[in-house]
Amino acid sequence: MRYLFRTILALIMLLLCASRNDAAVKLTSLCGVRFPSVASIEWDCVKLTWKDTPEKLFGTGWQDVLRFNRMDRRHFYGGMSIKVPRRLEEIKGFSPLPSFYPEAEADEKFILVDQSEMFLGAYERGKLVVSFPAAVGIEGHRVPNGEFRIDAIDKRHTSNMYTVEEIGRRYPMHYGLRFFMDKSLPTTPSYFIHGRDMPGYPASHGCIGIYDEEMQIEYYGAYDRKVYGRNYHGLKPPLLEGAKSLYRWVVGNHDDPGRFHNIDYGPRVKIIGTPPL
Repeated sequence: MRYLFRTILALIMLLLCASRNDAAVKLTSLCGVRFPSVASIEWDCVKLTWKDTPEKLFGTGWQDVLRFNRMDRRHFYGGMSIKVPRRLEEIKGFSPLPSFYPEAEADEKFILVDQSEMFLGAYERGKLVVSFPAAVGIEGHRVPNGEFRIDAIDKRHTSNMYTVEEIGRRYPMHYGLRFFMDKSLPTTPSYFIHGRDMPGYPASHGCIGIYDEEMQIEYYGAYDRKVYGRNYHGLKPPLLEGAKSLYRWVVGNHDDPGRFHNIDYGPRVKIIGTPPL
């Protein structure tokens, strides 16, 4: 009985890092969220209107502006202020991470998370192959810095502790990649990289979140239509799906049953830096 209780408790704490809607103080301006890479780029603080969309304002460069602000389309709404570079060509394909990381040269696959930049990069033999904005932990729930390894994955992971408050569904942690279990604590909480909504500032309870507009259509569509007058089922492709892309990159040619399971081929993960807030 004691073993069963401890097992259940451990499973609950495994999901402790899942975010919830009130995990962070919601900002109405991203202009005060400063990253090291922003200092070399001239930009203006622009307040959005309800008629604005990323595609309408920035054309083919809309994804670059969102990446520059570490946000997704769900958080691009009237009243929000964002950083808009004066010369969009300067942020084409924006990524603040190094294109080559010598420490990863011997690794077939390697993941770098820079919390000061709120960005995640995937490397192959030291070469950056893809990168995404990342949501990191709020004060009191910081993601630990250090070296780790992906040791378990779950394509449709969800939280047992938190729900999406507006609709009552368990909080999604889709395309989950577990990289750390804190065995120094009796409950052994775990940390994942997973898909989530991206507000542009620290917002999680300890996990690393990256783009998942696929999830947002499923989970937030009805609520956003009611409150914001937007239909997220009508998002124009391409969808921002960083979590899916990273998950597939990690799995590669290995079999994936689509449920939680341990793996022995996971890449190293290095987490550095201090979040901007």
